[in-house]
Amino acid sequence: MSPLTRGQRLVAALIALSVGAAYAVLALVRYRRFTISSWDHAIFEQAVKGYARSGAPIVDVKGPGFNILGDHFSPVNVLIAPVYRLIPSAQTIALAQVVLIAVSVAVIAALAMRHLGTLTGAVIAVAYGVSFGLQSAVEAEFHEVAFAAPLLALAGAAYVERRFGAVVLWSLPLLLVKEDLGLTVAVIGGLLWWAGERRRGVVLAGVGLAAMAVILLVIVPAFNPGDAYAYTSSLGGDRGIVATLFDEPGRKLATVALTVGVTGLAALASPWVLLVLPTFAWRFAGDNAYYWGTEWHYSLLLMPIVFVAMIDTMRRWPRLRWATAVAVVVTGFTLVNSPLATLLDSETYRDAPRAGAAREVIAKVPAGASVETDIAMMSHLVTDHTVYWWGSIGDGVTPTYVLFDAAGGIGSPVDVVAYAEEAHGGTYELIHDADGYLLAHRR
Repeated sequence: MSPLTRGQRLVAALIALSVGAAYAVLALVRYRRFTISSWDHAIFEQAVKGYARSGAPIVDVKGPGFNILGDHFSPVNVLIAPVYRLIPSAQTIALAQVVLIAVSVAVIAALAMRHLGTLTGAVIAVAYGVSFGLQSAVEAEFHEVAFAAPLLALAGAAYVERRFGAVVLWSLPLLLVKEDLGLTVAVIGGLLWWAGERRRGVVLAGVGLAAMAVILLVIVPAFNPGDAYAYTSSLGGDRGIVATLFDEPGRKLATVALTVGVTGLAALASPWVLLVLPTFAWRFAGDNAYYWGTEWHYSLLLMPIVFVAMIDTMRRWPRLRWATAVAVVVTGFTLVNSPLATLLDSETYRDAPRAGAAREVIAKVPAGASVETDIAMMSHLVTDHTVYWWGSIGDGVTPTYVLFDAAGGIGSPVDVVAYAEEAHGGTYELIHDADGYLLAHRR
């Protein structure tokens, strides 16, 4: 294994910086335009805000006083807290995700160029950097699995280069990213065992499975108001896991095909590709249709896996480098109407029609005030306010302000005063009504 040349290091850095810059622009523009993805970004910002201030990841968006460790086990988010403490902003965690993705791009680029040459390696790195899984994740805003991207890239690079001790060291932190990654760690242990690292493989697999069991059966229930892991029932729903696996089989097969297709199918010839199985298993066995396609953030951690597998295949069988051309064609197809493609549209950089009105109504909510709102507004309120979601605020909390986007098509109440007084009692006064944004203040 030859070390990277100075030129190769420069190319890897330029690719990573270019990809990171593009995704940073995409994330910031979407935020400025008040583009709605979901309530997840607000949830993660509240968690990081909690770590940065009180030390506890309290997420009032999920429910007043709710500790997010009772929902998903992702203590790795605490690593963003020091930066957030210095720069408290929704954009801080959005850019943290971009940085994590860019780091994974640099790792993949270095690995590919070291083993396949500068040109082929650079092409593979760019294909990875613009792959649909990464784009969809940035479009869906911050999620904890962003931390898995560089970790899986580093573990994969160590696997390709047979640095098995490093594989273990980079794999173990995955247990702090999300509860289901214990299965992925166990599969990595199995691959080490298959590669002849019997002791390391067995220990790593055992640690992965044991950690996942403790997290799901002990830690998460301890923080959850229902004393249980809330997502167990989503596996198969009322129909059972086997039946759910066959729901919309065409859509699921298309997701699998595209996941390996972006590598020109070369990933299929490497044992490392087996790491996709745990993620596909829980996604396709779940009764939530959002899990089944290529949208959202669910394919983010699959991308470093399949591209490392692609590099591993080509390293061992150089004649298969033709797959790079297939990967470029497939990747080019996915770029049509993709999130990154919107950066080529001048309209992307103009203010959205109602963005000015949104900023105007938010400015009327004093910093530090408690506010109940919908998903259209919460990501822009969390930084400076105590924010509750109108779908989970429950009883016992009386927000000072209630803010809804009645024209956003998201089902929010159109009579904000009537809703607020019925839900919380007391008297509320309508203090803003413009462009569909309604703001009520409790007297």
